[in-house]
Amino acid sequence: MSAIVDELVRDWRQAGVGEGDVLLLHSKTSRLLRRVLRADRSAGLPEILNSFLQALGPDGTLLLPLFNFQFTQGTPFDIRHTISEMGALTEAGRAYSGAVRTGHAIYSFAVIGAEAERFRGLANFTSYGADSPFQMLRDLGGKIAVLDLPDQNAMTIYHHFEEIVEAPYRYHKVFRGEWLDERGLAQWREFDIYVRGEGVVTHVDPMGEILWEKGLYSGDRPGEGCGLRVIDANAMFDATVDVIRKGQALGHLYLKESDL
Repeated sequence: MSAIVDELVRDWRQAGVGEGDVLLLHSKTSRLLRRVLRADRSAGLPEILNSFLQALGPDGTLLLPLFNFQFTQGTPFDIRHTISEMGALTEAGRAYSGAVRTGHAIYSFAVIGAEAERFRGLANFTSYGADSPFQMLRDLGGKIAVLDLPDQNAMTIYHHFEEIVEAPYRYHKVFRGEWLDERGLAQWREFDIYVRGEGVVTHVDPMGEILWEKGLYSGDRPGEGCGLRVIDANAMFDATVDVIRKGQALGHLYLKESDL
């Protein structure tokens, strides 16, 4: 490993990434890339990706979101070629040798590492529900890491929690379109998204502050230190569902347009 990769591995471990973890990573890499390039002009996204894989070790697994929203507008989804809209590091993960891509036409993931084969062939109908990679992450005792992003721009898993408990301010909407498999064969498929109700605005940063107050996040806030924070997915589920069931989701997970 290069010196900068070694340095990053130490940072990720100190933030809460452990060897053997199953880790879902959301990322904004602009600040980190500047740091990497200052240390090594020949380094870049491959070294950043490698640093997370090294921190996880040979028994670990990395999930990267490859979300794209063109299918909802009538563009076919191609599991081989549809690019990620979730940033440069996720595209590097999509192209990584041995990465497995899940098959939801809007909310797919690249999965790299020890548990990747568990995700092969998964084409869940729901975006966030019990058949989704979000549930698999929790079933595997996984963690979520966020690099230099607020909860508002990263934590899609909040919608998984909302769907599991059927939060009343969201509802199911089905999208239909052309879906191409790994052989390039096309079929017509349907996928569900648990969308916001009328007049509902996603507003989850206050829930993130609750997680900090409870000591569930480890690591650094966006723009501070290494910029990475880590949380246990099931601990996050319990804390968030508690807020929903207490009738406190308004103001912590969503707002009403009429109140803005």
